Amino acid sequence: MIKTVAIQGVKGSFHHIVSQQFFNKPVDVVECLTFDRVVDALITKECDAAIMALENSIAGSIIPNYALIDKYNLHVVGEHYLDIQHNLMVLPNQSIEDIKEVYSHPMALLQCKEFFKFYPHIKLVEDKDTAEVAQRIHEGQLKGVGAIASDMAASIFGLDILAHSIQTITHNETRFAIVKRVNSEVPENEINKASVKFETEHKRGSLAAILNVMSDCKLNLTKIQSLPIIETPWKYAFFVDVTFESYDNFKKAKTIIDIMGQGFKILGEYKNAKL
Repeated sequence: MIKTVAIQGVKGSFHHIVSQQFFNKPVDVVECLTFDRVVDALITKECDAAIMALENSIAGSIIPNYALIDKYNLHVVGEHYLDIQHNLMVLPNQSIEDIKEVYSHPMALLQCKEFFKFYPHIKLVEDKDTAEVAQRIHEGQLKGVGAIASDMAASIFGLDILAHSIQTITHNETRFAIVKRVNSEVPENEINKASVKFETEHKRGSLAAILNVMSDCKLNLTKIQSLPIIETPWKYAFFVDVTFESYDNFKKAKTIIDIMGQGFKILGEYKNAKL
């Protein structure tokens, strides 16, 4: 049973919101300001599971997190899609003209940069976490400083929201992975999605051959992300998500690709949150 979960950020962060929405029962959270610290909390058994953002519908993939999952042999056991609404918040009794600097996570700043073109007097500063900035403003009673964070963070830390939903694209989702030290406990008949990794040689048709196997085995490719293999120039690893109606079809594809010698590795088997 999962009782404790590591999250990137503090309470009020989007990872914290996922921890409240994904699990059927309340869980305690271990607050971590970096994903490296999240992984460390998991592998040292400080927590039972961890939550890691993998991709955003505006900003794209968070590639270092794929590498962390692979490097430490973690297992994706579930996923959660969260509608991300970014809000500009400050200490009470201030207007947007009073704000000189806004701090937030680089991903949040990227998703909201169009909004701030209308306020050139505001300096945007990258920081470690969305909600942690809100916490710092509250604890230090920092005037003239704003944060971009969730409405939960504003509520927790007593800040006023000057502007709601300031992200460039209204429909803004992030996909989060729930990872554990051991593989999924989902029954095979309920598994309909998998995250895998494989490597290809730098020659014509090597990637196409693997994708053809997946297609022939009736796997639906929903995500593909390449990552260079360190110290091996022009050779790549591919991180792929596939969905399927029959788990037997997935096992068949795995067997064939293993025979092809492409280093097929299962990163996780779980239920598709979109179905």
